[in-house]
Amino acid sequence: MKKSLSILALSVLPTIALAAGNHGGGHGMPSHGMPGHDMSTMSNAPSPIGQPGDPAKVTRTIELTMDDTMRFTPSDIKVNAGETVRFFIKNTGKISHEMVIGSLADLKAHAAEMQKMPGMKHAEPNMITLAPGKIGGLVWQFDQAGTVDFACLIPGHMEAGMVGKVKVD
Repeated sequence: MKKSLSILALSVLPTIALAAGNHGGGHGMPSHGMPGHDMSTMSNAPSPIGQPGDPAKVTRTIELTMDDTMRFTPSDIKVNAGETVRFFIKNTGKISHEMVIGSLADLKAHAAEMQKMPGMKHAEPNMITLAPGKIGGLVWQFDQAGTVDFACLIPGHMEAGMVGKVKVD
């Protein structure tokens, strides 16, 4: 019974996250996209960071926590090329945190943008912001082998070490 409830909860999580709009936390400013990542104009060509995944094609769920020690647990994740993963994310801290998937260059550029405008609001499929104690989900397909980075881009968090890597084999 407990396993059935967990599976049911994980299967409806993307719907709940979408219903929350702007992934339930935002930064209170107009929505924007990461530089170089206008998801609406992406082609079908494989991207080094991957693409939003189809929840019906999820092959596994990875539980991830974010906390006030400015860490993701786990921070090193392994997936297979072509795999669609559901990240089940919990903010166990007392302040907001976010998970943003991207190239290290884009993450650093976006973090610098966030330093200038810390109230930015996100509404992109490669990002989720969670208020303290909240849970959420993100579904992502990793298109090709390599390393994909993720980080919390709330000012000061990435700089404090709130980063992680997905090794795609």
